[in-house]
Amino acid sequence: MDLYYMPSPGASRAVIMTAKAVGVEFNKKVVVNVFEGDHLKPDFVKINPQHTVPTLVDNGFVLWESRAILIYLAEKYGKDDSLYPKDPQKRAVVNQRLFFDLATLYDAISSYYYPAFKTGTFGPPEAWKKIENGFQLLNTFLEDQEYVAGSQLTIADISILATISTIEVVDFDLKKYPNVDKWYANAKKVTPGWDETSPGLQILKHTHKILFASINMDLYYLPSPGPSRAVLMTAKAVGVSLNKKLLNIKLGENLTPEFLKINPQHTIPTLVDNGFVLWESRAILIYLVEQYGKDDSLYPKDPQKQALINQRLYFDMNTMYDAFASYYYPIFRTGNYGDAAAWAKVENAFTLLNTFLEGQEYVAGSQLTIADISILATISTIELVDFDLKKYPNVARWYANAKKVTPGWEETVEGLYSRKHIFDEKKPEFK
Repeated sequence: MDLYYMPSPGASRAVIMTAKAVGVEFNKKVVVNVFEGDHLKPDFVKINPQHTVPTLVDNGFVLWESRAILIYLAEKYGKDDSLYPKDPQKRAVVNQRLFFDLATLYDAISSYYYPAFKTGTFGPPEAWKKIENGFQLLNTFLEDQEYVAGSQLTIADISILATISTIEVVDFDLKKYPNVDKWYANAKKVTPGWDETSPGLQILKHTHKILFASINMDLYYLPSPGPSRAVLMTAKAVGVSLNKKLLNIKLGENLTPEFLKINPQHTIPTLVDNGFVLWESRAILIYLVEQYGKDDSLYPKDPQKQALINQRLYFDMNTMYDAFASYYYPIFRTGNYGDAAAWAKVENAFTLLNTFLEGQEYVAGSQLTIADISILATISTIELVDFDLKKYPNVARWYANAKKVTPGWEETVEGLYSRKHIFDEKKPEFK
């Protein structure tokens, strides 16, 4: 028995929970990514010409539409008829609730919430009214009842549970519907497979979070400096899009009353996430990963791993970035590079980084982290000047790899090279 499915939609999760309830396992669970057009491929269309997900194939018998699949699983594989009673009246109520789920609840939720995944905005007010009506009706059905179709758990509960679990992804006040609230809390406890399918719901939560972060998150930045590019690369790594707001510091746009109200320190980059304001690039990197990362690989929760990353971030700011700022950046103010003492700071910083990377592929352990991204952004200034990285073989090896594996590197290189002509006009006096 094969199931073609996606892990996050309620319809797929309902089928998986019902399979768990009747005690069957699918020989193969084939994930169909409709966002990439998997459901339109000839092989799948041959199986299901309606190309919908989920689709069940049971020893050659093909069936789609989740509620029909629930009935089939309960009737063919159920140990008894508790999930889908044989009594005509009890069965009729279950059927009514299944049709109500599809035509009223699911239709309302999909009309209001699902457009956001295509357009970035929820549905119109009339779509919201459909949701209110659907939940009010369900609240009425559950008056003095523990389950939606009688005195025991049925596939109607499983189907409606899967449908309305979307409320866990969005800001929805279920307490307005006390009977539904009580039923929902119990249904999650007693429905087999709920815990197994909840990771699919977490994927939906993450997608929703990223989507609305992309809509509401502004980044005040400059395209060339390392701190801005580090933020852009980290945003790419965690999968969020930023509303980029370019500031012209030559015109003093970072000193306007409007910007000072956002960031009194008037530094760039500055992030505004739906009203939450944060500056200092390394703090922003940590925030982006903790708030929007699919996992903690870029900034592990393990205290020792995290501490090492923090040390490298402070090293980047206080040693590496400070050295670059002392030697190379005066060119933007004075037209000249820094002095011999400043150059010595650059050499010291690279020597230390070379030591950190002895026998290591990454600067803070065995995998790419925000420490790599931040330091990569800082030292990439060497692309603009005559710098012999071969003197630091561990750094040279790491740098070549970091540019390959860091998301967003290619997209930010143009910003880096936008300042190359300024460096080309000068040759360092100390080197």
